[in-house]
Amino acid sequence: MYDIIIVGAGPAGLSAAYYALCNGRKTVIFEAGQVGGTISHVSAITHFAGAPQWMPGADFAKALEDDATAAGADIRHEAVRAIEMTASGVRRVVTDAGVYESKCVVLAHGGTPRAAGYDGEDALAGRFTRLNAPRDAARFAGREVYVIGGANGAAKEAIFLAKTATRVTIVCVEPALACSSQFRGIIEATDAIVVRPASKIVAVRGEGELSEIDIESLADGSVETVSCPGAGVFSYAGATPNTGMLDGAIELDAAGYIVTDEAMRTSVDGVFAAGDIRSKKVRQVATAVGDGAIAGMSASAYCSR
Repeated sequence: MYDIIIVGAGPAGLSAAYYALCNGRKTVIFEAGQVGGTISHVSAITHFAGAPQWMPGADFAKALEDDATAAGADIRHEAVRAIEMTASGVRRVVTDAGVYESKCVVLAHGGTPRAAGYDGEDALAGRFTRLNAPRDAARFAGREVYVIGGANGAAKEAIFLAKTATRVTIVCVEPALACSSQFRGIIEATDAIVVRPASKIVAVRGEGELSEIDIESLADGSVETVSCPGAGVFSYAGATPNTGMLDGAIELDAAGYIVTDEAMRTSVDGVFAAGDIRSKKVRQVATAVGDGAIAGMSASAYCSR
């Protein structure tokens, strides 16, 4: 029997664990993937007070993990399949390895990257499409690459890819890049980066490797076929919240994110949510860590009832 079960070991979950443990709560964290979550797969951390600018995401994730572990965190690599509420108020968490009980639960398991949805994406996935910049940049060194998206995440990875690719083409649906002025300035000063605004990739083709990309202009509907043998496509089309297993038990917003109050309480007593899985306007590492701190303290207070 635990005081607190935390689902997800990203910045929000690890932060929640740190605060729960510091308050003396018996806590376990379940993480199906890599500790650090999404942040462990980004090229760099920016805009996080106190962290070195352009610190690799994997290094930042490791620092978070080290803090939680030093505080006594028990991180288990198990996938959560279901969360059950009993009449007695005990929360039962079912994983692929066992069944665990606790007084309360913190949901911090974020989202899954969304497919961009163009023709041919699935057939080349993992090899030439749906690529990850830190993992795949070396494979595409000296080649042309395409980045889908115009917000900060896409802009930051485009800057990273430009260090090794011959050319980086940013394809975004907005009429101009939606990223911060900091990233926009770097992009404008980088000769290897080209921006195609008000556009979207609608198809890719290739036998054995990607050879052609169809890009549609959202201004006039015209489609240009670009020859780009061996190119790669890196997509930053947002994420889908991992709320499917909740099966309607907790209130969600129209986009499928968990609704909470400022104490990170959900519509179910004893269940809290933090980070990217929560309904909110800003999804950054800083807000995830803040959410986690509040959730960890709120869950600790709940255990004292």
